Amino acid sequence: VQLQASGGGLVQPGDSLRLSCAASGHTFTDYALGWFRQTPGKEREFIATIGRTGATTIANSVKGRFSVSRDNAKNALYLQMNALKPEDTAVYLCAAGRFSLIDYRLYDYWGQGTQVTVSS
Repeated sequence: VQLQASGGGLVQPGDSLRLSCAASGHTFTDYALGWFRQTPGKEREFIATIGRTGATTIANSVKGRFSVSRDNAKNALYLQMNALKPEDTAVYLCAAGRFSLIDYRLYDYWGQGTQVTVSS
């Protein structure tokens, strides 16, 4: 499956942003989907995952501010980010795999990432 993340940009602290991830190439509903983020010199960080049935898991670091959803009719994955903080600055990547897991090493397919910068 091919994944294409979009929606990143430069925002101010407290702003909201919605990331999208478009999927193509395979049956979208066969996959669990995840969002991760990466900053230079740090390990890829789990943000959120949503399973094939819609069950979600959100990382404690963003719980209450971020939410994940999927639209199977549009083959799309979303990450709604509210109350953004400077420490949320990162490249955000979407991923697809067999299971809804928090370990990035267990995902099979990755999008190219979209940059989110939170700065005043």
